[in-house]
Amino acid sequence: LFLAVCAVGIGGTFQYGYNVSIINAPTQHIHKFLNETWSSRYHKELNPNLLTFLWSVIASVFSLGGLCGALIGGSMAIRMGRKGALLMNNVIAILASILMGISFPTGLFELLIAGRFLIGINSGIGFCVQPLYIGEFAPKHLRGGLAMGTSIFLTGGILTGQIIGLRQEMLFFYFLELLGGEKHLPLLLSSSCVPAFAQLLFLPWFPESPRYLLIDRGDELSCAKALKRFHGSSEYRREMEDIQQECFALDGEKPKKPWQLFTDRGVRWQLITVIVMTMGQQLSGINAIYFYATYVFEQAGILAEKIPYVTLGTGICECLTALSCGLLIDHVGRRCLIIGGYVLMTLWCTVLTFSLTYQELYSWVPYMSMTCVFAFILSFGLGPGGITNTLTAELFVQSSPYFLKPTITLEICCNHIYFQNGLQQYCFVVFLLECFFVAAFIFLIIPETKNKSFLEIKKEFHKLNFGRNA
Repeated sequence: LFLAVCAVGIGGTFQYGYNVSIINAPTQHIHKFLNETWSSRYHKELNPNLLTFLWSVIASVFSLGGLCGALIGGSMAIRMGRKGALLMNNVIAILASILMGISFPTGLFELLIAGRFLIGINSGIGFCVQPLYIGEFAPKHLRGGLAMGTSIFLTGGILTGQIIGLRQEMLFFYFLELLGGEKHLPLLLSSSCVPAFAQLLFLPWFPESPRYLLIDRGDELSCAKALKRFHGSSEYRREMEDIQQECFALDGEKPKKPWQLFTDRGVRWQLITVIVMTMGQQLSGINAIYFYATYVFEQAGILAEKIPYVTLGTGICECLTALSCGLLIDHVGRRCLIIGGYVLMTLWCTVLTFSLTYQELYSWVPYMSMTCVFAFILSFGLGPGGITNTLTAELFVQSSPYFLKPTITLEICCNHIYFQNGLQQYCFVVFLLECFFVAAFIFLIIPETKNKSFLEIKKEFHKLNFGRNA
């Protein structure tokens, strides 16, 4: 099971995290490339405003591709299977790597934009299909921990991108320094093909999702074989019975289209839960924490050239908390971790608002702000950062609205920068209120899903959707 999660994650959410962070390393080199390409093509200097626009397109077209990938990821998972969709997704990653790699030798920045768009599609599909696949082959008592592979590989990808972007003179980082250098920039940008080839090499050794084989394809024999591979010959029967019960309860029901979910009363509270938890995760203040991190570190007296390494510490914190959450989730439960995370984040937002306001009055206040930054990241990783993806993947029996997450994320990120710049440090007042209300919603509405089958979770929500006496 561990090897299966690794084979799925390396070409799934790892790609998402890696490609989000890796573009920050060669920013100056890409600016130089755009200037030189424009000058050689049109024989005039590139306007600074146009340079900013082109760079913004290169950086943000990844999000547009991610949205498109998430929209088609569900359909691919149904038509090709979970495993088949992930394998086919690597073709997109390899094509994107080729386009980004040849954009510099050919002097065509349009290929770089196209490559970023395609790798965004790849990341969106992986973000959609990976938690679905892992959640379906994992046994009930390990489902939470294994599903945390989504967050672990996501944070691992971000951390890998941050490390490659660092400038180090030590021998250990010499190869990484080469990848961040101008001569090896095409190699850096095309490095996304490495996880893709790794998944193409290892994932075919594992079977398709057992739930997909029985519920969507009606292949009971293949389902039994897959369960034996994943759970062992002596433990698979109980999981087989759960899937058969779910299949019987669905009674030939076909997967719903996204727009059909909004008219289905049977999944009303599941949809509300997905929307609230997704918005809660994105509006929790984690982006603002990273926005203010550099300022906080500067005020604490850290030298400018050392700040990137301190920022790397925040990435390590996220990665370690994702690992810790994976170990705790099936023992403590989902509700305890996510509610505790939001409550702690409410506390840190309160303290950080005061410390940022009085940052320059007392010498010890900047250190309090720095402590709050790391404490907030730790609380986010133990709660909303890891549990949200796992919990939303458990709420639906057959239809799963994964298209909602990237859509809401994109909309919120567009609006987030506006009010953050307007409110400055007082934006954390908004975040602390949001964290408090999301914690209250989870406490009052969402049932515990630990050690429950998908059908048992559906029955819990049935009481909310149709009343306690239904």
